[in-house]
Amino acid sequence: MFVKKIGIDLGTANTLVYIPEKGVVINEPSVVAIAVDDNKVLAVGNKAKEMIGRTPDSIVASRPLRDGVIADYRVTQAMLSYFINKASGKFRIFRPEVLISVPAGITSTERRAVIEAALQSGAKSAYIAKQPVLAAIGAGVSINSPVGNMIVDIGGGTTDVAIISLGGIVAWSSVRVAGDKIDKAIADYIRRKHNLAIGDRTAEEIKIQIGSAILNSERGSIKIKGRDLIEGLPKIIEITNKEVVDAISGELKEIIRAIKNVLQITPPELASDVMDRGMFISGGGALLSNLDDLITKTTGVPCYIANDPLLCVAKGAGAVLENLEIYKRSIMSKK
Repeated sequence: MFVKKIGIDLGTANTLVYIPEKGVVINEPSVVAIAVDDNKVLAVGNKAKEMIGRTPDSIVASRPLRDGVIADYRVTQAMLSYFINKASGKFRIFRPEVLISVPAGITSTERRAVIEAALQSGAKSAYIAKQPVLAAIGAGVSINSPVGNMIVDIGGGTTDVAIISLGGIVAWSSVRVAGDKIDKAIADYIRRKHNLAIGDRTAEEIKIQIGSAILNSERGSIKIKGRDLIEGLPKIIEITNKEVVDAISGELKEIIRAIKNVLQITPPELASDVMDRGMFISGGGALLSNLDDLITKTTGVPCYIANDPLLCVAKGAGAVLENLEIYKRSIMSKK
């Protein structure tokens, strides 16, 4: 089967590729490894992520996206080419139409950069759609009805909060606080309190294994390895759930502040709908234990985690691709 349409959830942490009738075919880290000497791309995705923090001076493994937008254009283009080629297969006759997700707060310059990168990567035409809209579609929300639907998409680089009605965004907020900042907060806390330096992957592992939005004794504790900042030697310490909750509380407050800001500027009729229907959380951040409880408690609005929160944006991109003519009104495009 020839691939004519590809949906890409271009995330700061992970990139997911969706093909109509096949579903999500690729889910790999948004990481590229480059040789410093000749600027050659050595690895992309899973292979490149394994190199982070373990490369010699001659190789740099990094993420070309920061806070949901392109920080390194050339490397992003190389990454998109890799994912498009991998999704299209070895024998590509058609140049595919590509739909890419972008944060709600993206600027026109950043928007053009995404479209140009996709076209340079082999797309026949490139479309972009805002992540909250795609996340809502992927979560099974009927966005074209005349009722208020609230979605909170917590990715790796950004948290997008939006009220959607009649297929469009009525009120929104986008903050550059999400999974990466939460990981960094954990690493900074351990550095301050325990004089121990840990890597990004270790911080993420702590968040996944014992992290929660509110105190949860069932999450227990975990032993971690790092480098003692005083002696400079490897060291093992134990971190508890309470410490992780304390470490990430500031970042979660910023996310909740963005949610409250959107609720405050939402028209009364739509606010009433949101109170009745609740809000949905999608993205990797939705997997943080007890986050829905914290949001419900602090906002007074029922909060639910979407089914398959990690796949919502990619599924939404697939649904838009399958009904492109219907959705084109709210999607920027460039041939």
